[in-house]
Amino acid sequence: MSTVTSAAPADATPARRMRPDVYISYWIFAVFYGALSAGVIFLGRATPPPRPDVTDLQVAHWFSQHHATIRIGFAILLVIAGGAAISNGIIGYFMKRMSSGSVLSYAYIASMGVGAIPGFHVLLVCWLTATFRPDREPRILHLLYDLGMLSYNGSLGCFTAAYVMIAIAILYDRNRIFPKWFAYISIWQVVTEVLATQMWVFHAGAFAWNGMITFYIAVVIFGIWIGALLPLMWNAGRAETDSAPALYAREEAR
Repeated sequence: MSTVTSAAPADATPARRMRPDVYISYWIFAVFYGALSAGVIFLGRATPPPRPDVTDLQVAHWFSQHHATIRIGFAILLVIAGGAAISNGIIGYFMKRMSSGSVLSYAYIASMGVGAIPGFHVLLVCWLTATFRPDREPRILHLLYDLGMLSYNGSLGCFTAAYVMIAIAILYDRNRIFPKWFAYISIWQVVTEVLATQMWVFHAGAFAWNGMITFYIAVVIFGIWIGALLPLMWNAGRAETDSAPALYAREEAR
């Protein structure tokens, strides 16, 4: 009696799956940005941004009107703020896999890490401070209102550096971790950051902090950037297999 042994075809490739740490970090990235969007839009009321051309009394009334939602939404965002670091880390991980080297990935992580303070935390702290003592003088509430929004929308340099780093890394990469067209979307992010500098001058119109040029175009470009990055990272993570331990060892040594 002959025994038949089934075997996989010689040209079969290993099943593709993400490393567990990459998989977990990826979903933290996705959930964090979803929670961030919900927090600043539906609870914190920072997006769409309120008007900059308002009086002290109008600002005091605005904080009174949105007192509860700002406190709930922004307090939650402060608790989960560490998700920003994990989000930066997973992008840096994929940048380290690029042939353009590790320096650009470290520069990206550092730029985004520094930028998170004025671009995220200052808004939360200023508006939570305003709602902590709502009986403050309206002019002080106005100061916190302006400081929060100008920091949130006008913190430009760190993010500009980060987008330049990732664009250069992709353009010089020979490993094709991310496609070249994503580098050009990142360059458009730089353009929107440069245009947003005008919000420090104008109180109304297209160049104010709630203007079409300085804010809404930037939001559209950022939405495209995030919307493209999520599937790109998923595909890049799935392209890794457990059959390449030597590659991981080289990456960790770099």
